[in-house]
Amino acid sequence: MTPRHLAGARILAQGLAGAPRTDSPVEAARAFAASQGQDLPGVLSSLALRSGGRIEPVLAALDDGQIVRGYPMRGTVFAVAADTLAWLTELCADGPLRAAIARRGRLGLDEAQVERAREVLEVAAAPHSRRGGRGILRAELRAAWEEAGLAWEGGRGYHLLAELITMGHACYGPWREGETAVVLARTWLPTGTDLDGAFNGDRTAAATELARRYFTSRGPAGERDLAWFSKLPLGLLREALPQVEAELESGFADADGRLHSTAEAARGGDGERLFWRPGLLEDYAAAETESMKELLLPGFDELVLGYRDRLYLMDAARHRAITPGNNGVFRRTALRRGEVVGTWAPAGSGKRRHLELTALRPVSEAQRHRFDRLFEAFPVPR
Repeated sequence: MTPRHLAGARILAQGLAGAPRTDSPVEAARAFAASQGQDLPGVLSSLALRSGGRIEPVLAALDDGQIVRGYPMRGTVFAVAADTLAWLTELCADGPLRAAIARRGRLGLDEAQVERAREVLEVAAAPHSRRGGRGILRAELRAAWEEAGLAWEGGRGYHLLAELITMGHACYGPWREGETAVVLARTWLPTGTDLDGAFNGDRTAAATELARRYFTSRGPAGERDLAWFSKLPLGLLREALPQVEAELESGFADADGRLHSTAEAARGGDGERLFWRPGLLEDYAAAETESMKELLLPGFDELVLGYRDRLYLMDAARHRAITPGNNGVFRRTALRRGEVVGTWAPAGSGKRRHLELTALRPVSEAQRHRFDRLFEAFPVPR
């Protein structure tokens, strides 16, 4: 049995049920701090689902320079509000950057090649990296690097670009030909949004802001969830959390995921203190039925990946089904009553395009029809 009411509260908190908390994908991206984005169409769908359900405003926000993708933490690409990327990367990316530098030798790269790659990137991307610019495609960057004698194959090109983005030299910006083009961070991102500009260099203040966004967008969640999400030291997070606790509500989940003010009242729970946005419990009481309805999510969605333990949505067998081979690839999920009941994929094309649902729990015909309707309205970039 899964703690379905914990799932329901998180579904509501994340803006996947109930009245939309915002119709702006920029505000959704900012509220979440970072949304896992290595599946590019998927993360654009995730932002659309949390901001009114339309993909066009998400693509417009990319083109306007208000949403970007970068590597702010965990060595993973995330979609981030443009005014968040610089400070969040400085706060969280030290460890992944050290690991990336350590990998250079295995790829046949050295400091001189990384610097040369940066110089070529600056020249190639500069004319296309101001507001209204269209950036450069990875194929165009590859051609420029290869002309400069920098090899792309064998993972070297990907590594160079990811490292330069993590260092703050570049980011992924406007939507162009089915991808997010590369732009220079210094001209594309808003000025004064690095750690010094946003927080006077105060890492605790920045961690406090990250905690505020994490718990108000994903709570109920605990400090270990935030530590897993950010990979920041617990010591730093424990300095930050008291500075935001007064803005949050907190309590404990029982075995079904119902929230209580004391651990003693939360029978069958694990005793971990959880934090969430003010008013969530009242909102959930009013919208519990809607939070339990059918839901289609893209792969790598924050409802699945935004917490240290995904088993609040499914058992171990279903977890293996959504991550076949445990190779870091997450299938799209279908949810009902606060748990994963299947995986899904689009099949066919044009007028014959349809939902292909693989049930992992019994799904009735009426429920399949409701999933079909969700699929018809599902926001995907074309």
